[in-house]
Amino acid sequence: MGSSGIKHSSDPCVFGWRSGSASGGKKSCFSRWLDKLFKRDLGRGRIENGRRPQLQRKQSMPGHAPGGAVDERTRAEKEECDRSFALSLDEGSRKPSGCRRETDSDEDLARVLQDFENSPSYSPFGQPQIFPGQHYRSCAGCKQLIGYGNYLSCMGTFWHPDCFCCYKCHLPITENEFSLSGKNPYHNTCFKELHHPKCEVCHQFIPMNGAGLIEYRSHPFWCQRYCPSHEHDGTARCCSCERLESKNARYVSLGDRRSLCLECYESAIMDTGECLPLYHSIRDFYEGLNMKLEQQIPILLVERPALNEAIEGEKNSYHHMPETRGLCLSEEQTVTSIFKRPRFGGNRLIGMRTQQQKLTRRCDVTAILVLYGLPRLLTGSILAHELMHAWLRLKGFRNLNPMVEEGICQVLSHVWLESEIPISQSMPSTSRAPSSSSSSSSSSKKGGKSNLEKRLGEFFMHQIANDTSTAYGEGYRTAYAAVMKHGLHATLEHIRHTGNLP
Repeated sequence: MGSSGIKHSSDPCVFGWRSGSASGGKKSCFSRWLDKLFKRDLGRGRIENGRRPQLQRKQSMPGHAPGGAVDERTRAEKEECDRSFALSLDEGSRKPSGCRRETDSDEDLARVLQDFENSPSYSPFGQPQIFPGQHYRSCAGCKQLIGYGNYLSCMGTFWHPDCFCCYKCHLPITENEFSLSGKNPYHNTCFKELHHPKCEVCHQFIPMNGAGLIEYRSHPFWCQRYCPSHEHDGTARCCSCERLESKNARYVSLGDRRSLCLECYESAIMDTGECLPLYHSIRDFYEGLNMKLEQQIPILLVERPALNEAIEGEKNSYHHMPETRGLCLSEEQTVTSIFKRPRFGGNRLIGMRTQQQKLTRRCDVTAILVLYGLPRLLTGSILAHELMHAWLRLKGFRNLNPMVEEGICQVLSHVWLESEIPISQSMPSTSRAPSSSSSSSSSSKKGGKSNLEKRLGEFFMHQIANDTSTAYGEGYRTAYAAVMKHGLHATLEHIRHTGNLP
């Protein structure tokens, strides 16, 4: 018997063919057609260990060739195979009955060939397909298949190297370490820029302490975050709003170891003549509360040294704040006041003119002294406080407890600030039904306030309400509660008769 036209004895997928022709080595047209069929199939991929290899594309795989040439070649091969198959059928019809295939009938062979063509591994005319096996991987970034080549395995999935990108800058992460926020990866530097707090004074990243924690200071009202070292490294602090001077800001030196930020400097009152209109408006405010001051009390703007000297000359100077900004004088003294406002030169004030004034005692109040260089609203709140001291003394309130006297004076200071700036609905007004003249005056002033000045007014009220001292802080909160419950005049009458708050 002649040998088979295809010699793959070890391959169970190949069908044998035995020829019974007299020529022996000569192959029939049908045999040649089978040769071409199996050779073409074997050309698409060799069978190794009884399993077809998996085809995977590399990241740098070039695009497929144009389909036109492939289609023409496969069409020609198909026509040649069909022609060979037709010739083989015609040749088979003329062969003797003893020359047969190993299959029982032509129908069996046709069915076998049909099943072979329809098998999943047979693709005579299509492009190479990818057959994912147990090592199938898909990129979590582009959702495409990861073929041969480099890939990353992190965050519980796989990535093309170019698809694993920083969530902030969208550039590939090539470092061995990265930061993670939720499910988003970051470069360590990008993560630090986003989440590591920066000092609002030196504009550097706030360093970690010895325990590896980020430690910083924050202003309770302005929420200015800064390094703890700036509290004792000589960084200037505004004497009005208490914010620290930042690296890109410029503060004004007032010459008496005080500094003023430019925002507060915009509305600062710098000499006595400039303060007089504000002083008279506050006297009108008191008159609107039915608390008119009959006596004309002098008002002077002074530097800090002059104010400190006046405090030392007072007999009853037993309850003043650590940094006193105003004083209601009761003794005769000679005080150096600011006669002409200085001008701004560089980052300091120059050209200031002062004069000495001898204050004589004509009543229980000699004069009211206030630090110069403070914003209008802060200067006004100090004047309102000191005028309440003057009103109590002139109305015969004697030897009051510091907590009672300072507390009720702080209430009047807070009430005046409320009349100057819009009040939030959550903050009730302390004053009860002020006069129409006072209401119209304050409302006209509110329209002229800038947002910054309103914010400063809110800060000054915050300072009064959250003071931690006993006389000024606890005294204000106790007096405020009494005024809210009983009213201002009823509270004052109770203080007159008992010396205490109701």
